[in-house]
Amino acid sequence: MVQQIRPISETVFSPPLCDHVLTSNASRHDKVPGVVKELLTSWSTKECFNHISPVSIPSQEKIVEIVLQARRILFPGYFTRTKLHAANLEYYIGKQTTDLYDKAAEQITMAIRHDCRRNELDCTNCDEQSHRKALAFIESLPQIAATMATDIRATLDGDPATSSPDEVIFCYPGLLATLTFRLAHELYLLNIPVIPRIMTEYAHSLTGIDIHPGATIGPGFFIDHGTGVVIGETTIIGKNVRIYQGVTLGALSLPHDAGEKMRNKKRHPTIEDNVIVYSNTTILGGKTIIGKGSIIGGNIWITESVATGTKVLLKRPELIYSNSQ
Repeated sequence: MVQQIRPISETVFSPPLCDHVLTSNASRHDKVPGVVKELLTSWSTKECFNHISPVSIPSQEKIVEIVLQARRILFPGYFTRTKLHAANLEYYIGKQTTDLYDKAAEQITMAIRHDCRRNELDCTNCDEQSHRKALAFIESLPQIAATMATDIRATLDGDPATSSPDEVIFCYPGLLATLTFRLAHELYLLNIPVIPRIMTEYAHSLTGIDIHPGATIGPGFFIDHGTGVVIGETTIIGKNVRIYQGVTLGALSLPHDAGEKMRNKKRHPTIEDNVIVYSNTTILGGKTIIGKGSIIGGNIWITESVATGTKVLLKRPELIYSNSQ
């Protein structure tokens, strides 16, 4: 049998499959709708949380803008692109403050309306209430500015590493955390939902300093270094108090259902005037009071009150040195 040979022009070539075809064949898009149905089912139960509602929720990004804008107002010239001088200062502060009022009113309205819908409350006249509370927040700014001045002076008096208020304002994480707390605390006192906590958690994320907006902190407050500081909701701190990194002002051991049982109860300590608490010290309990003028050393655990003018120090540990040679 004679095999016929095709001319080269008639030879059929099979080109390799394109990568795109292979990739398309490997796709599992058809499996995604099943996952979507599972998600929808989970959101229809009370086991998972969502915000599926025609009512807008407050914007975390815009609340951070409120903090930064308030900082520009309270420290004019430090965080602005505009060159400020006597001729334009009043105009600049007026424009910034009016804009801050508008932003605060908008976010407060959303927070109140969302809380109302979430908890199925009767109408709270959220628009009127929000503008009234936004004005109260704006009216607190002069007092916050005066208190922040005492915090800066306390920092200069207590830290030999700096003699420059500019350095403190620009660089010190403790001052940023304290400023954000003082703004958030005013909103907390006005019973505004969620916004105060968003503010303090923003500062927490930047500085490692966790101050609950419900705490009470007097003037002349200085946090040195700051990383790891925790100040609980019902903490009371007096005037001219200085604390260092790693300090915890917290609650004693809480039961599993503490959310309901312990809410609105004094759970965190009271630190009276002119107290210094050094690094990595833990002070716990709502009945614990650190008396005026006391000095609490580092790495100490306290769950009982300390009398006025007491110095609490940890006994020097025994160090063991070994030489492997």
